[in-house]
Amino acid sequence: MKEIESANGRDSRKCADMVRFLAFGGFRLSEARNITWADCDFEKGEIMVRGDPETGTKNWSIRRVPMIPEMKQLLVRLREERPQEPQASPVMRVKECLQAMTRAARVVGMARITHHDLRHLFATRCIESGVDIPTVSRWLGHKDGGALAMT
Repeated sequence: MKEIESANGRDSRKCADMVRFLAFGGFRLSEARNITWADCDFEKGEIMVRGDPETGTKNWSIRRVPMIPEMKQLLVRLREERPQEPQASPVMRVKECLQAMTRAARVVGMARITHHDLRHLFATRCIESGVDIPTVSRWLGHKDGGALAMT
């Protein structure tokens, strides 16, 4: 994360925030792009995932994903930095960050990762933390009850 933030690009910090957002929420990139402040319920500690306004999510269902502590911390910081932003504004200010992720991986000497790999990271962290597979599957928007997550 440090390598993405310190890259001195115009959107370096925004890209680092997108990486965190994807890793802490397990969203598909297309879903993350469309999450607005109105979708973030700080009282319930969850994020409503609606997908694209025209095409919806991959399986056309709206779901709720819990805000893990790191996600809540990220969102609180972003909201404090942008307090006047309308509820309808997207939380993320960049559409993707693959180039920044590729560069950072090269700098630290690790294999390149993708936006989708961050979704897998979220699922793995949840399972390792004791969340059952059907629940993780539901948070990811899978309709198979966890069969895909077990492969």
